[in-house]
Amino acid sequence: MGDMKQHQPPLTIEEQIENLKSIGLVIKDEEYAQRILNDISYFRLIKAYSINLKTKNGIYKKDVTFEQIVELYLFNSNFRQLIFPEIEKIEINVRCRIANYFAETYGVLGYLEAENFVDFKYHKSFLNDVDEEIRRNSKAPFVRNFRENYEEGQLPIYALVEIFSFGTLSKFYKNMKNPDKKAVAKMFDIGYTYLESWLESVSYVRNICAHYGRLYNAKLAKTPKLYKEYSEAGIGNNRIFGVLICIKQILKNDTHWNDFVENIELLFKRYKKVEFKTMGFPENWRELLEVKN
Repeated sequence: MGDMKQHQPPLTIEEQIENLKSIGLVIKDEEYAQRILNDISYFRLIKAYSINLKTKNGIYKKDVTFEQIVELYLFNSNFRQLIFPEIEKIEINVRCRIANYFAETYGVLGYLEAENFVDFKYHKSFLNDVDEEIRRNSKAPFVRNFRENYEEGQLPIYALVEIFSFGTLSKFYKNMKNPDKKAVAKMFDIGYTYLESWLESVSYVRNICAHYGRLYNAKLAKTPKLYKEYSEAGIGNNRIFGVLICIKQILKNDTHWNDFVENIELLFKRYKKVEFKTMGFPENWRELLEVKN
């Protein structure tokens, strides 16, 4: 495996500040820096938000300040909180439409039958996930009601989807038969191959938001399939803007979508050190992201 790196010894907050100064970071107010580093770990703040702010030899570029790094962190926090409610709308909509369609087509317990899906092995894994979700939510009143008062203690699909993680919901859709996927996707006026891809990507971004992760200047591991018009316009699919384009298509009938777009622009104006291109935003991002009335 070659030479492995040694873990560095821990540093006190005062030592962290001295280390940052030694590699060129401008710290105007050391008491402020101490307060911040006492609330937000060095690893979460400095390591994540110094990307692109250093030269190749690990020294900060000229005039980069501690306050600038904090600004990027605060932008990311607010940006993440803006996006999460939009993802929540998708999650609730998709749960509802999948459950309604599946119940009408295969019955409320149709999810138990492997022949209603494409991949039998995947279905078996899915049922194991279901058992785990039910176990984790066993004290929820509606779960207890179905377990204790209904035949064989099984949850109907319309209740079961409420304890799915978004990841499980995405996987459930992926394993549905193509005609069934098409029927659900048609409700959103989207091709089923696109919806399948988008749900995976949105689920991935949702987890970043839920675990206080970084969207600013981040390359995404789960990339969505983009419409040709966006790919040809140079929009990448490995940054958050590409995912926002997909979210727009799913929520295009949401009357509040353009308010969300306006709030993004207000964030950019508030945090002036943010380089929106590092998140895949082109110069005409607002024109692309807004829904035309």
